[in-house]
This record gives sequence, structure tokens and C-alpha cells, in this order.
Amino acid sequence: MKSYDVIIIGGGPSAIITGLTGKKQNPDKSFLMIKEEEKGLVPCGIPYVFHDLGDVTKNMMGPAPFVAAGGEVLIDTVTEVDFKAKSVRTKAGTEITYDKLVFATGSVPIVPTFIKGYDLEGVEYIKKSYDYIKNLKEKTDKAKDIVIIGGGFIGVEVAEQLAKFQDKQVSLIEMQDYCLINAFSPKLTKLSDTAIREQGVNLHTSTKVTEIIGLAGKVTGVKLSNGTEIPAELVIQAIGYNPNTTLAIQAGLETNSKHAILRDNYMRTAVKDVFAVGDCSESIGFITGRPDNVMLASTATAEARILGYNLFKIGLIRTFSGTLSVFSTEIGGKVFASCGAIEQTAKAAEVEYISGEFEDWDRHPESISDASRLWISLIVSPKTGVIIGGEIHGGKSAGEIVNIISLAIQKGVTVYELVSYQIGTHPLLTTAPTKYVLIKAAEDAMGKIKLCGN
Repeated sequence: MKSYDVIIIGGGPSAIITGLTGKKQNPDKSFLMIKEEEKGLVPCGIPYVFHDLGDVTKNMMGPAPFVAAGGEVLIDTVTEVDFKAKSVRTKAGTEITYDKLVFATGSVPIVPTFIKGYDLEGVEYIKKSYDYIKNLKEKTDKAKDIVIIGGGFIGVEVAEQLAKFQDKQVSLIEMQDYCLINAFSPKLTKLSDTAIREQGVNLHTSTKVTEIIGLAGKVTGVKLSNGTEIPAELVIQAIGYNPNTTLAIQAGLETNSKHAILRDNYMRTAVKDVFAVGDCSESIGFITGRPDNVMLASTATAEARILGYNLFKIGLIRTFSGTLSVFSTEIGGKVFASCGAIEQTAKAAEVEYISGEFEDWDRHPESISDASRLWISLIVSPKTGVIIGGEIHGGKSAGEIVNIISLAIQKGVTVYELVSYQIGTHPLLTTAPTKYVLIKAAEDAMGKIKLCGN
């Protein structure tokens, strides 16, 4: 029977980064990754396979860096875990023992069994599977009428990509008043819905699918709660993901109400030498301090680095325990980004806040050919001036500015500190030094704090 110091179950971003970081920190230890498919995908790049990338091979991701560092990979499926014997058994009948075990099993699409017709031929999902997405791409290429259910990031991005084909009718259904409402404030969601429609997507909000219609076992359309019927050759469900924890639950690991594996700030479960990281594990919200359901590769890899450094002993202290939920996407050439608290989450958590806003051009002067308007909002605690969240809308620079805000939140930066933030500017790259958007938004917040007497 083979034995390894560390066995990682899974092959996604959290598994790769855990293995790579852990192996580099412990070159004398043996690492094995057990993954179900030989080829993997960049999760966030999946929507772009359907048009911009054009081919699933252009979105491949694999454990090559982990292997180069000395790790081993087994293509198989773990079917049983025995914590007492510290062993795993695979579908092929292989039994392997471990010293440390990591669950990095990711997430799986929610299957809406509550919708009549969910099991018809032609109902598909956005699975994080190379072979599945390759086959789905072939189906979307052929289909002319496509309905996507769910206006989160995946649904919106897939809809936008498919709508770029002039010969397709693409409809997107969202039961909330706006798409992306869990990530952005109403101001931005209104703008994003407008951008979605401008891309040629037939957007239906404030309604839900009550039935997927079929004939002879195949999809022919969907029926909405407002009475509308939309023809469809293909229906893509994108209403969210569940933690992939069936194996963990069978093995006896404790999970929360959403079936995510319970673990501490260092990814340790209640079972000694067993860890859980990424989408399959519980995250805690930055504002609420309660279990969250954020499933982002960026969050998963941040956790994986912490785990990789601390597999055998805690050497890298985790000083920030809340999940910030740093979101960004691009619709019609405009970036929408947010991190930390937004208006809805602050209100829901009963957190007192004010917002500082500013808008200007992201180049100077504005006559520069690729200049775009850039709007920013900082969510701030009025008692202390500490930045707790932010939103941005504009050109591509918004994608990195939101990361600066994320760091500011993690380090407890106040708007008073931000106004003396030393910056580098250039006409072709940034807003003008006289009105740098982050600093001007901080000044606006300071003015509001003064007005409210704090």
C-alpha cells in the first residue's frame, strides 16, 4: 500500500495552490493530488469559451506547476475515506494512506428539481468539467434559441458571450429586480442590466421560470411566472452552486446548513490532520461574521496559500478572517467591480455607514483615445473613517483599483490616511493627480463624516 505525507482530493485552483505552496514549503514531504479528470479549466474563464476564446483548449488549467515542484497526480475518483486508518480508496480499487488529508473538492451546479421539466434533454449546466464544457460548446454552436436561467455572474457572462452570435436569440431570466443584485448596489445593477440589454440579450427580470416545456422528452421552451413563454432548443441553468461535499459527509466531516465543511481560520476541520479549502468549505463574511456562500477562485486560492504554508505547523499567521468577496466582471466593455460591504450587506448587518463618491475620466486629458468614465464609491464607517467596502464602474483599470480597496479594507485603512496616499500617475494610464478617484472619494466621505457630526 502506497503512503504519502499529504493527499489532496480535487484538482481545481484551491487544490493546485495548496499542493504547490505546500510542496515548496516542505520539499522533503511527499504530495499526491487525486483528481477525476486529466484536463481542467480556469473556472472564471468558462463563459468566454462560448465565444471570445472559441475553444475549450484555450481555457485549460492543470497541475503542471505542482508536478514541476515534485508533486504527483493520480487521475481517479476517491470513493471512500477512513479517518481512523488515515486512508483513501479510489474507484479503481487503489488504497493509499496519508499523514495529512485535504478536501479541495470544489462545488457543483444546483439542480433545480423544483422546476417541472428540469430533467428534459437539452437542459444543461455550467459544470467545471473540461469534457462537459467541450460538449456544451458544441451544443451552443448549433442552437439558435437559448434560454439562461439565473442572473448571477455566470449567467450574465454566458448570456453576453452567446448573444455575440448574430444568428442566436439569447434570453436571460432573473427572478430578482436586477441581475448581479448580490454583488452590487442598485445604482450599479441598473447600469449592468442596461449594458446586458445593449449586448442583445433578451433580459427578463422580476420573474421566474415555472416550467421547462418539452416535447418527446426534449426541451422546446420555458414558461415564466408572468405568463410569457419563450422558445428554446437549449436551457442553461445558472442559479448557483452547492459545495461538493458528498464524500466528506459520508466520511463523517461536520458541515453547516449549506453542506459546506466546517473548518477554522487555518482550514483545519474537527478531525485531526484533515483540512478543507475552497468552495467545499465554509467561509465567514467580512461584515456579518456569519457563514457565507462566496465561491470565488480568488478567495479559494488565498485560503489555499494559507493552508499550504501551515500544513505541518502554523508559520504564517492569518491576521484577517473575514471573506471580502472581491467581485469584478465586464459587460459591453465596461467593468463592474465591488469588494467588502456594499449598501445591501451593510444594511442587512445593521452596520452604520456613509459612502464617499467621485467620478471622472481614467486618463488625462479626457481626449486620450481610450479614456473612459470611472465612478467609485467607498463605503466607510462614520465613527472611525475605516473603509469597509467599495464599488467601481468604468474602464479596465477598475479591475485593479478594486484590489487596492480590498487591501485597504484588510489593513484597516481610514479615509484620513487615504487622502495622503502617495500615487504615481501618467496621462496614458491613470486619472489626473489633481483628482485621483480614490483620493477624491475619500475626501467626499470625510466631508459627509464631518456633516453628520462624527
